[in-house]
Amino acid sequence: MLLQRSIIRHALYSSPCRKSLRVSGRFYSLSRSAGHEDCDVVIVGGGPAGLAFASALAAIKTLRSSVKVVLVEGGDLDKVRGWDMPPDAFSNRVVSLTNSSLDFLDEIGAWGHVDVERTAPIEDMQVWDGISDARIDFNAAALGVDRGDGRSQMARLTETLNLQRGLLRNLGEQPNFTILDNTKVERIFDDDISGGGWPIVQLSNGSALRARLLVGADGINSPVRAYSKIDSYGWDYPTCAIVATLLHPPRTYMPNTTAYQRFLPTGPIAFLPLSPRASSLVWSTSPALASVLTKADPVALTSMINAAFRLPEPSVRYIHQRLLGTPLSPEDLRAEIAFREQAHGFAPYSPRASANVNPDEANVGIPEQDAEAFPPLVASIQPGTVASFPLRFRHAEEYIGKRTALIGDAAHIIHPLAGQGLNLGLSDAAALARCIHTAIMHGGDIGSHTTLVPYARERYFENHKMMSAVDKLHKLYASTAPPIVWARSTGLEVLNELDAFKAGILGAAGGQSSASRGPGFLWDTVTRGVETIVGGAQVAQSVGSGLKSAAGRVLQQLATAASGPSTDRKT
Repeated sequence: MLLQRSIIRHALYSSPCRKSLRVSGRFYSLSRSAGHEDCDVVIVGGGPAGLAFASALAAIKTLRSSVKVVLVEGGDLDKVRGWDMPPDAFSNRVVSLTNSSLDFLDEIGAWGHVDVERTAPIEDMQVWDGISDARIDFNAAALGVDRGDGRSQMARLTETLNLQRGLLRNLGEQPNFTILDNTKVERIFDDDISGGGWPIVQLSNGSALRARLLVGADGINSPVRAYSKIDSYGWDYPTCAIVATLLHPPRTYMPNTTAYQRFLPTGPIAFLPLSPRASSLVWSTSPALASVLTKADPVALTSMINAAFRLPEPSVRYIHQRLLGTPLSPEDLRAEIAFREQAHGFAPYSPRASANVNPDEANVGIPEQDAEAFPPLVASIQPGTVASFPLRFRHAEEYIGKRTALIGDAAHIIHPLAGQGLNLGLSDAAALARCIHTAIMHGGDIGSHTTLVPYARERYFENHKMMSAVDKLHKLYASTAPPIVWARSTGLEVLNELDAFKAGILGAAGGQSSASRGPGFLWDTVTRGVETIVGGAQVAQSVGSGLKSAAGRVLQQLATAASGPSTDRKT
């Protein structure tokens, strides 16, 4: 990543090599012939990844005046440009940007257009097992993780629309760049007449674009990937994610800068800070329960969210079963939660109690012991923000085709439990922009296979490591088998005592600023460790009598970072 940052900085601030560009003048090739318009780069998709890639090209002086870029988006981007919300209201679509992603957005000039007042730092992260309560705490200050400017944070949360609007504003200041929104891609085909086989993109407005390089940032059902005949493999998880904006009184004894995530067998539930009075919910659970909860009375959903972070797993599971049967009124649900809190021996003002606790009182004054281990009590849900969507795993078999390249969700879809989806897409955008810049500086063809191979080589394996680790974590914590629970809980508690290892996890996953990050060895170790825990837990489950020795081998293998194979299927 140090190399990545240095190359980006060189590309951003180096002087244009105008003489070589004039000699190889083919890089600026806007013309209209044979019913189509020639472009250097055509980007399909106006989401954050596509806009970030366009901004990265525009930020490089050598490319800014010499490469014609056209971005095609089927939606209305004027709605994004004009997006505005009151200061105390937030969209339910949020992204967690690592420090490395923030560095990249800074360097391409986009972060200065983002409304920083609508962002929040994540300075601490509490993650725990929903069955055993084994916990790991990541504290940015304690682990020495910062932006490189003394600010201790491992990531920053913002609304997707806030970021997308900032990227659009940044592009609005760039020359030689065209956005065609409200325009859909009808088909893509080879130009066999003029020679060279460049892709021609037929648009819904009747025009056609011939691209030297066609970039797909067009999501899971990517037309560019289909045109390139690139298969993807993966699966649909048996879960859906519920999202909502949660409202709560501010805590007087600590800032709302801690992210909380509890791994329940049905999926993780996450509480992500947006402001002192608002946070974002991402709750992965079964489709049936997601349907019930998204349709429930907001008061009942609020009670269930508070309980899901606090009640022991058997009680959470029992209430879920009741909700899937006969519907419960908000009053009946609160009474059921109160009964279970009492049965578990929770004191009336314990941090684990929620049913009969007033959030205005619980979040102020002198905190109870271990109050910081749980998120603020939610008082209500912002109207209109409750929604759900299915969760999937997808990975394209290749990132490049004949004059095509894939970035973002067109190349990979990852489970949201680690908040890495967009960060991977931004890293794709940075890497592809570097490849194009290198090709131009050497007088090469920006759409050639030779130019694009370094992009695929750099990004494919890095993305696969992250995706594999996150997928295995999801499957590991979905199990309720006692041997697996014991193995993962023991491993988590051991890791929680190793500050250097925790710092390495955050650094290798993008939490550390690019200026102070080292090579990816630690993330390799983490990935292999996760795979080893999964494999070791499976052994422990099948050989119950040998649990102790098998679990010991798991921890020993985690330390030595041994790896194991995985199986996939095409879709």
